[in-house]
Amino acid sequence: MRDFTKQKQVGEIELRWTEFLESKPLFYQKIDYDRMPNCWNKIKNSFKKPKKIIHIIGTNGKGSTGRFLATYLHNMGFSVGHYTSPHIQKFNERIWVNGKDIDDESLERAHQFLQNTIPKKYLQTLSYFEYTTLLAMRIFGDMDYVILEAGLGGEKDATSVFERDITLVTPIDYDHQAFLGDTIKDIATTKLNSIQNKAIIGKQIHDEVYDLTRKYPFYIDYFDNYEIAEIRKFIKEHNFASYLADNLALALACVVEEGLRLDLKYLKNIHLKARLQKIDKNTYIDVGHNPLAAKAILNEFAPQKINLIYNTYKDKDYKQILTILKPIINKLFLIDINDPRILQKEQLLKTAQELGIDVSSYDKSDSIDSPTLVFGSFSVVEEFLNEK
Repeated sequence: MRDFTKQKQVGEIELRWTEFLESKPLFYQKIDYDRMPNCWNKIKNSFKKPKKIIHIIGTNGKGSTGRFLATYLHNMGFSVGHYTSPHIQKFNERIWVNGKDIDDESLERAHQFLQNTIPKKYLQTLSYFEYTTLLAMRIFGDMDYVILEAGLGGEKDATSVFERDITLVTPIDYDHQAFLGDTIKDIATTKLNSIQNKAIIGKQIHDEVYDLTRKYPFYIDYFDNYEIAEIRKFIKEHNFASYLADNLALALACVVEEGLRLDLKYLKNIHLKARLQKIDKNTYIDVGHNPLAAKAILNEFAPQKINLIYNTYKDKDYKQILTILKPIINKLFLIDINDPRILQKEQLLKTAQELGIDVSSYDKSDSIDSPTLVFGSFSVVEEFLNEK
């Protein structure tokens, strides 16, 4: 394999893609919303254009909806790229090309292209997510379909600088209020403003979202009762969480909208990582991190009791999450995460005790026999898997 660590440009040492991304902060207190559009306008003529871009916005379910759709289109014979975030264990998970995570050499070639194409001032200032988005678009090139998941927003998201053919809207709920607004109307408006052409609105939990989306088709209109039953049957047969049925239906609504054949055989070999995934006889992992995800988890397990391995970022409504999950928690184990955004352990411990939840620190040597769920964020699942 080629050694990229010793490559040089004239007069300077060039960083590999891994080292370059490590130099970028993952989180910002304030975002410059003009930076990505301005950069893209400078370089867009150097990029090949995909035949169609499908944009996915919403609060929960973007990753599974995107993977259902990407897998289906790939199995139909189309060239397909799927951009998702964040990753769990390896960065390559973010860029999926024709059924596989991208390899390191392809990432390095795309990185070299960006280093030689993007003006220096943008190379220095682009965020981790913005640069990653451009890496993905370079790799995807002129594919038949590119499926782009928004990061934390919609209208101002880095993925919104590209011309989109269709937008899929997963359930919208409270999350990232510091950037998106404090009400469902504000959050939904910010996300929905990213729609350029047509959109398909997935099943929602807030009437305010429906009120804002009346001009768009609803996915439920695409299927009769028999087809909905078949979707739910597929989910059950593949041992997926029942909440994934709505995400699959939204993906299939896009298939119908594209005028393509509807046949669940095109979902062969579908793999969804950390969406209530059972990794052994007693353990499940799920990357959910907000109250909406907690409600879905409650519906999956109730009335069964589970052990919960958990931690949370400071900006998440952890008290509401634990309140929602309390009826099914046998014992709560707090896993240590080395991240400045993580809530202080003492505060989380205090909150759990105030709620009357049996809580202690997690130790990988602990013997936990009853069903256990690892939940709270991508970082929680990553830490747990790395400790196994």
